[in-house]
Amino acid sequence: MSEVLTPPLAAPGLLARERIVAGPGFNRWLVPPAALAIHLCIGMAYGFSVFWLPMSQLLSGPAATCTGAGVGSLMFSSSCNWSVPLVTSTFEMFIAVLGLAAALWGGWLEHAGPRKAGFIAALCWGGGMVIGGIGVSMHQLWLLWLGCGIIGGVGQGLGYITPVSTLIKWFPDRRGMATGMAIMGYGGGAMIGAPIAVALMKHFGQGHAPAGVAATLMTMGVLYLVVMSLGAFGMRVPPSGWKPEGWSEPAAAKAMVTSRHVHLDAAWKTPQFWLIWGVLFLNVTAGIGVISMASPMLQDVFGGHLIGLDTATTLNAAQKAAIAASAAGLVGLISLFNSLGRFFWASISDRIGRKTTYAVFFVLGIALYVSLPTLGHLGLAGAFVVGVCLILSMYGGGFSTVPAYLADIFGTQMVGAIHGRLLTAWSVAGIVGPYLIAHLRQAQLHAGVAHNLVYDRTLYTLSALLLLGLILNSLVRPVHEKHHMDEQRLAREKALQHERQGAEHADTAARGSFGALGLLAWLAIGIPFLIGVFIALQKAAALF
Repeated sequence: MSEVLTPPLAAPGLLARERIVAGPGFNRWLVPPAALAIHLCIGMAYGFSVFWLPMSQLLSGPAATCTGAGVGSLMFSSSCNWSVPLVTSTFEMFIAVLGLAAALWGGWLEHAGPRKAGFIAALCWGGGMVIGGIGVSMHQLWLLWLGCGIIGGVGQGLGYITPVSTLIKWFPDRRGMATGMAIMGYGGGAMIGAPIAVALMKHFGQGHAPAGVAATLMTMGVLYLVVMSLGAFGMRVPPSGWKPEGWSEPAAAKAMVTSRHVHLDAAWKTPQFWLIWGVLFLNVTAGIGVISMASPMLQDVFGGHLIGLDTATTLNAAQKAAIAASAAGLVGLISLFNSLGRFFWASISDRIGRKTTYAVFFVLGIALYVSLPTLGHLGLAGAFVVGVCLILSMYGGGFSTVPAYLADIFGTQMVGAIHGRLLTAWSVAGIVGPYLIAHLRQAQLHAGVAHNLVYDRTLYTLSALLLLGLILNSLVRPVHEKHHMDEQRLAREKALQHERQGAEHADTAARGSFGALGLLAWLAIGIPFLIGVFIALQKAAALF
């Protein structure tokens, strides 16, 4: 009788989730630098403004202006310069696609794991920049939009949410701090990327920045592909049941922190999801309003006072340039506070709770927004700058606190996917915020309001949005138990995520020492970040 041979099971692929379940020699503090490697790269989204002006000057000669040409013809023309608003649309595209991609593929990401999702994010963001650079070299606007805007936007969405659920599972004792560390990278990505982009444009263009845009985009695309891939391959996930050594679940769970789990399909249908969606949307809309008008607002409100002149002084060209340079320092400070605020406020939320943290954002934010016009009228430029920086720290803090807020309300099992759905609030705010601010400002200018007063009503309007956010936040309650996954469905979800693999050794998993590898990983991330902080502070010094 012949023996029936059973073929051996195929080994999981290099990118498979079951390949990255942590063993005993791993240390959880290796995960944050891997997450930061991804976020510092996609955070260059905030630094893309360095490309807009050079992209609008790619061609020379009077015929290149193409006055009156429509968007349709400009998309495919190789003989017409692009306007700044046209190329700025690239930013709006990848922020919109970010939210859509995170919402569409968040559930897939939970099953695929952070290595596969992070590597695909690297291919999309880095490859998208390369395609965008080719579009610039061929002077094809549609190719720039496809590469940086659409494909890059997918990379943004996947790269943004990839580390979230992983970090929350590795740091159940410090959820806010863990997500704050990673998302801090997104706020600080521009501090590193923007100076690199400026230097590369100067190098490749031999002093003429527009000539170096294409090569800069392609070079940075390749650089980001490599760095993000290293981050993705550095990711590990804990086995089911793993806990930090010496830590145990609190005996009495906090009212706003569940020990159960809600499935993605149920989570987005709950009132809690939409209340937190509204909270994030309103916080981001108000913050984007300040970001979009901070530098011109400082110049319009304080004028010559920024360089020690009387506000009534008629300014010459050199003085106007000096004022613009001084105000540009505010952009560096905004980037710094946007980044550091993500870590600071998310860490604070571990102590005072997420709901309370958002209440602080809204109450303090309302006070600051309402006080800015008065500080402007009194000529208190220093206090004005401090107020704007505090506002931007809370804008960044809102992004980093919300993943932990979701984990508290819906549990950790599918928090990455739920976070992905919630990020559509950012996409909508990225469109509504600038539109609202621009039209409020223009309406007041048409009404004859003086330039130094035109921002008053705008800031009061933004404070009203924060008041609405405060009300929505106060209505958030724990999810009804009917929405929680039962044991059978939870086991099925864990099986799809291969969490059971290594579960029998959960007590001994990830007990390795930090070691030389950990030190090297943190230095590789920390040194560029600190250089970015130094450059931001240098630029900000002009304000003082």
